[in-house]
Amino acid sequence: MIEVIPNFHPLFVHFPVALISVSASFHLAAWLLRNQARYASPCAVLAHVTLWLGALAALPTVALGWLASNSVNHDEAGHAAMLLHRVWALATLAVFLLLAGWDAWKHKVDATPAWPFVAAAIAAWLLVASTAWHGGELVYRHGLGVMSLPQAEGTGHTHEHGTGHGNMPAPEEAAPHEDGHAHGHDGSANGELPNDAGAASAKTGHSHAPGTPPHQD
Repeated sequence: MIEVIPNFHPLFVHFPVALISVSASFHLAAWLLRNQARYASPCAVLAHVTLWLGALAALPTVALGWLASNSVNHDEAGHAAMLLHRVWALATLAVFLLLAGWDAWKHKVDATPAWPFVAAAIAAWLLVASTAWHGGELVYRHGLGVMSLPQAEGTGHTHEHGTGHGNMPAPEEAAPHEDGHAHGHDGSANGELPNDAGAASAKTGHSHAPGTPPHQD
């Protein structure tokens, strides 16, 4: 597994992304349902708990990302993109820790959040989303942390639905016609009929099996 995934940052990075997404959603839901305590209280519990867990999950995620940035091969463009991703990650972690710390200190686990705190949770989610976007750019645009990239198979390579790779026949290959017979470049069936048989076929509108003498007009 270590050979395939050279570091554990890709494994941990999904936890803070998922948790802050859930937290922002339930912060908004708890505020919208603030006049209905029966529904607002469970939403508030989920909003607070996922925020705290997300902040805890972000710590090892950022630490492993820092280690990954010093262990993967990259070029100049990849290095610049990596630095940008690192800046976003550190800023997001700082905001995330401050927000979760303030929430744990000031609010009870079932307290309905006020609108300013809901806006802050949504802003934190936007920061996480932007950081994740820049991280995806490192892999899918610059190829960092991957063992190999697919090689182009040449120009003209197209994929047809239901036909696999849709390889087109070479010019010298016989292409089937609607009547089921394959004709070569000389117009004869299967490219095997003699010239006089081919001429006879053209006149009569039908073909003969190989070796059958043509009709005598």
